[in-house]
Formats: sequence, C-alpha cells, structure tokens
Amino acid sequence: MKASKVAQYGLITALALVLSYLESLLPPLGVPGVKLGLPNLAVVFALYRLSWRDACVISLARVALVALLFGNGASLAYSAAGAALSLMVMGLLWKTGKFSSVGVSVAGGVAHNAGQILVAMAMLETVRLAWYLPVLWLSGTIAGVLVGVVSGVLVKRVPN
Repeated sequence: MKASKVAQYGLITALALVLSYLESLLPPLGVPGVKLGLPNLAVVFALYRLSWRDACVISLARVALVALLFGNGASLAYSAAGAALSLMVMGLLWKTGKFSSVGVSVAGGVAHNAGQILVAMAMLETVRLAWYLPVLWLSGTIAGVLVGVVSGVLVKRVPN
C-alpha cells in the first residue's frame, strides 16, 4: 500500500475518532439511542472521495477504536452491526451512481439504526423493540440529511 493511501486512512480515521469523541460530549438529544452521527461525515467523505472498500476500512477501524477507548463489548456489538449494515446499504446505493451524498447518507443512517435494533432484539431475546424503529428511522433520516449535506460540501471543497 502506498504511503499516501496510509496517510489518507490515518487522517480520515483520526477525524472519525475525534468526531466520535465530540459526539460523546454532547448532551443527550432527549430520545435514547438518538445521535447526530458526526463520525459518519468521515465515512461518507471516504466513500465519495476514495472507495467503498476504503470507507469500510475507515469505518470499521473507527468502530474498533471507539469501543476500545470509550466503550465496551456491548457498544462494540451495537456499533459494528450498525456500521456493517450501513456500509452495505450505502455501498449499494453509491455504486449505482444515482444517489447524492444526502440520499446515500440517509439510507446509511436508517440502516445503521436497523442494525442496532437487530442486535438489541437478539441480546434481549425479544422482538418487542421493533416498535422503536420508526423513532430511530426518523432520527436517522434527519441526521443522514445533515451528514450528507456536510459531507457533500466537503467532497467538493477539500482538495485531493
């Protein structure tokens, strides 16, 4: 791997890690499980600037580092499931070339929430948590729009 690629991975992963930390400092948004999704700025940026594979490496590195530094096994399970499902959905939509960063980001946010609820249902051995999906999908849509708009601007304005 070229040194420039390693440097890009390092910078974008570090940015995602810092955004994760900043997000953890924000007060709760009033609804359990609802976050702004700030680290996804780095992932969507990597998807559009680099590639799906690169976005996967960066996202999974961030998930592992955040769990190691600020979380635990349960947080790793929730984050990894959300990130994996989100990356699959975003990758498929991005590959079509028919979706803007906003559309891809919204789909990723909604998929991330679905992945986390699936893990919660498995851990708690109940499907009753599915009632919470509409709340999380609404918040994922709002956060996805914000992340998509900002990452779209960054892709256009940050030089290669």
